[in-house]
Amino acid sequence: MKVEANKNIASIGGYAFDEIDKIKNELIKEGVDIIDFGVGDPTAPTPKFIRDAAKQAIDRHKCSGYPSTLGSSNYLDAICQYTKKRFNVELNPKTQVVSNLGSKEAVFNFPLAFLNPGDVVLCPNPGYPPYERGTLFAGGTPYYMDLTEENDFYPNFDKIPNGILNKAKIMWMNYPNNPTCQIATKKFYRKAVDFCHNHNIILASDEPYSEIYFEEPSASLLEAATEGVVVFNSLSKRSAMTGYRIGWVAGDENIISVFKKLKANVDSGTPNFIQEAAIAALADEMHVENMRAEYKEKRDIMIDAFEKIGLNTNSPKATFYIWQKAKNMSGTEFAKKLLQQCGIIASPGEIFANSSNGTNPGENYVRIALVPSIEKTKEAAGRLQKLKL
Repeated sequence: MKVEANKNIASIGGYAFDEIDKIKNELIKEGVDIIDFGVGDPTAPTPKFIRDAAKQAIDRHKCSGYPSTLGSSNYLDAICQYTKKRFNVELNPKTQVVSNLGSKEAVFNFPLAFLNPGDVVLCPNPGYPPYERGTLFAGGTPYYMDLTEENDFYPNFDKIPNGILNKAKIMWMNYPNNPTCQIATKKFYRKAVDFCHNHNIILASDEPYSEIYFEEPSASLLEAATEGVVVFNSLSKRSAMTGYRIGWVAGDENIISVFKKLKANVDSGTPNFIQEAAIAALADEMHVENMRAEYKEKRDIMIDAFEKIGLNTNSPKATFYIWQKAKNMSGTEFAKKLLQQCGIIASPGEIFANSSNGTNPGENYVRIALVPSIEKTKEAAGRLQKLKL
């Protein structure tokens, strides 16, 4: 029997992090002692009070039934309270917020609600793969906005051709940024809002790292506007809840209403006991402060180690990544050296970027995800001193 994939599925290829996992698992089978800085998946346990909230909620929901696809009223209220406290932005829980199964699901599916054939989506490059993949799956065309060191890792709106802008329906942005670690200022957000309003483009901001910062608290797009904008967030990074698959989408009520229609046909909602765990997580800041302190310590350990072997570094102000530039080699070559000589897994920068504009803006970098323990991070720093560049 000949099986043929849908043309949109065929067009998107494999998922980059799946390939990293394959390499890692093969090395483990071979007995290689590796330290994995590849995939951005926190290894710290979800805080006990959050786990306890989930356990207690399981019994309360023993007659489970389907949860609300859009999120329970208590969960949506908790999101609005958190947004008011953190960003001083008022949201209507009934019209401006909807639950998601973690941001990846929502980011990937979002273009399905708004694109028609021939429409364009403006994607940061390098960037999170679902921006591009969701666009392709929805039958749209991605246009890549290069994020380069020369432009401080911001998109240059002036370089987007008018022909592209006339077809553009969505612009994605992501700050604090994965993988470059750049943060957005309120001034930049206002500029982006004005640009998208002028061209009738939905401005979609993916903000899963909003709480992983080391100096001033990072801004949210919602502080610049709610009209014409939508923000995606989750508990995955903030509260080490990647396996719980819960987050939210918030913003313009007209955008949210359309997305709700899509959601109702895609999934059956996040389980109620997980929503209650998320409510507990959102109400507490102490565990977030503790995680920020740990990530900062690991950042400083690795930055110091890279500087000692003669690499120029740019200490990130946010996220739990380091966007490390290689020296006289590509990111792929550098990642191979780290693996072969040090048993350290890093992600080549090329896998996060597209080369359609003539060059790959990630080709000279590796991304270091600061997810191993402090002890393992110290061990990795020691191994780096043996690296031959």
